[in-house]
Amino acid sequence: MLGPVLLRTEALTRSFGSLMAVNRVDFTVHAGELRSIIGPNGAGKTTLFRLISGEMKPSAGRIWFQDKEITGWPQHMVVRLGIAKSYQITNIFPHLSVLENVRVAVQGHARAFNFWTHAARLPGVREKAQALLVTIGLADKAAELAATLSHGAKRHLEIAIALASEPTLLLLDEPTAGMSPEETDETMVLIRELARGRTVVLVEHKMKLVMKISDRITVLHQGGFLAEGTPDEIRANPTVQQTYLGVAR
Repeated sequence: MLGPVLLRTEALTRSFGSLMAVNRVDFTVHAGELRSIIGPNGAGKTTLFRLISGEMKPSAGRIWFQDKEITGWPQHMVVRLGIAKSYQITNIFPHLSVLENVRVAVQGHARAFNFWTHAARLPGVREKAQALLVTIGLADKAAELAATLSHGAKRHLEIAIALASEPTLLLLDEPTAGMSPEETDETMVLIRELARGRTVVLVEHKMKLVMKISDRITVLHQGGFLAEGTPDEIRANPTVQQTYLGVAR
């Protein structure tokens, strides 16, 4: 049973000169959904994420989140509204401890609403950071420098940083990139757990993970919408097989 519409785009478009990175994409995500976006390199997946998250303004089209139009909003306002995003390239403070990385993120969100309070006196910041480390399975590494973590653990730490803003919608851009099979399996379990309490949309190239984890899958090709459906529907779609899944094999 699908929840109410949480996110919707209409004819969303982003061009770079003559290159149409995202071409009139209509995209709808329902509350509580775990959605994957797939497609060949250059299909427009990451650009779509950047448009939704406010990192980039669209050339045309519109975006709604929780029935509020957010087209062209700056990223800090989009985050405050309830959309958080992780990145393809790990984005952490390597010379801070694991706990300090998350504490800084929690503190930054708290100060956005309490500008005149000294950071050390913000209530519950450390406790919330510790709770987030429990959520992503890094509580036992809280005192370690972030630089010493394995690649998979660094990616999980970045997810904790994204969770610090208490997002309603979590965007994960290639969360298992560069991971070993074991780390990928651990991340798949983590994403499933995260999706129990929020809506998750991920861009991912690993088809085994996508097919196992997704409620629905959206396929992009050359910047445009190609197909959408359940994993079984996408697996059986001849157009998707020809343009993407067949290539992946």
